[in-house]
Amino acid sequence: MTTRTTSIGRRIAERGRHFVGAPWAGGVVLMIFVVAALLLANNPATSGWYNTILQTPLTLSVGEGGHVFDFSLDIEHFINDGLMVVFFFVVGLEIKRELLVGRLSSVRQAMLPIAAAIGGMVVPAAIYAAFNTGGDYSAGWGIPMATDIAFAIAVLSLMGDRVPTSLKVFLTALAIVDDLGAIVVIAIFYTYKLNWICLALIAVLMVALWLMRRAGVTRVLPYLLIAAAVWFLFYESGIHATISGVIMAMLIPSKPALSKKMFLHRQNQIVEDFRFHDRDGVEVLQNEEQHEALLKLKRTATDAIGLSRRMEHMLHPWVTFLIMPLFALANAGVGLQAEALNPFATTLGTGIFLGLVVGKPVGIFLASWLAVKCRVAALPDGVSWTPLIGVVCMGGIGFTMSIFIDTLAFAGNAATIDAAKVSILIASASAAVLGWAVVSASGSLRRRAGASRAI
Repeated sequence: MTTRTTSIGRRIAERGRHFVGAPWAGGVVLMIFVVAALLLANNPATSGWYNTILQTPLTLSVGEGGHVFDFSLDIEHFINDGLMVVFFFVVGLEIKRELLVGRLSSVRQAMLPIAAAIGGMVVPAAIYAAFNTGGDYSAGWGIPMATDIAFAIAVLSLMGDRVPTSLKVFLTALAIVDDLGAIVVIAIFYTYKLNWICLALIAVLMVALWLMRRAGVTRVLPYLLIAAAVWFLFYESGIHATISGVIMAMLIPSKPALSKKMFLHRQNQIVEDFRFHDRDGVEVLQNEEQHEALLKLKRTATDAIGLSRRMEHMLHPWVTFLIMPLFALANAGVGLQAEALNPFATTLGTGIFLGLVVGKPVGIFLASWLAVKCRVAALPDGVSWTPLIGVVCMGGIGFTMSIFIDTLAFAGNAATIDAAKVSILIASASAAVLGWAVVSASGSLRRRAGASRAI
């Protein structure tokens, strides 16, 4: 019985690891939490306590009655302004890695996703502005500019080998540049009142961080302490607190403490020491010298990986399977009354829907086509324009960042925020279905063409 239970446990654990490692897993979990939020918000039996929980305050108080320090956030703002800073921190680390050694590290590699991302931001914003400039919804022009990388990659991954790997790489790079553009938009256009004292203190901490880098500090704890202080100062400064995550990410050292040559040298020494202290019949747990050698090997391997890469690897599962699902749970719970389900009922919904479903693919495709025709960029290897159209349609999946900008653009106006969220959900689902259909159709055409040539 015990052996059977252990075997079942191992199989469950193995399948769990396989699921967590799948590229589509994050998008699937996100979708489950979106559906859960909609069910909770629209069920009379659960809607009351769902909203009550989100509005429950979390308070940190020092001194009697908060005399020394008093800070409070409700759960919804704790998720949006607190936990989401970790999401932006990981996004910043990904952007930095791509710029240093990834798909954005050379001009030739970077030009196509950069051009595509710019087109995919400008055209949707222009479409939204065409319907809403000068009206009550004019501040929301940034909503249709963003692409949700988790959802988009999940949809592509679920399509398997119908989508060439090079196109998945292209969409990932495009979404990363797109995220950078959204961060700049948030920092510049959705910041209203600045506290210059807080900004001065942030500058002092940034200098301290730079000195830590120069001194070769690679431990996580000092950076986390500064990150917490920087987050609080950003929160009080008037600039949205999540921007602190991106700035911190850019200043985290990428260079490892040990070079590859030094790592190999130390590794060989430690392995030799491990062999020297080997004793027949004695396990490592009973051999102090060998146990210490393994710990040294672990520390050496850690020192051979840059701090930014270590932190990205450590935080990515938490962001994918905890923070983003919690964001979806807290923000996707909107009422789905019949009138709200028609995105064309208002200029707000029309601008968002057309911006994401039409503006995104048109902007991405036109900018990519111009970049290729002007010979400043090249199509991904083995890819023609037809399958590219299907992939760029998925650029209209704007869930996470679009909702985030929505909460900033219409802060204080809950009805408008919720109306925009419904339009974002409908537009993102439509973009996913459209992209799936176009990619599937292009795959069928390729197979038919191949069969005709074979005949």
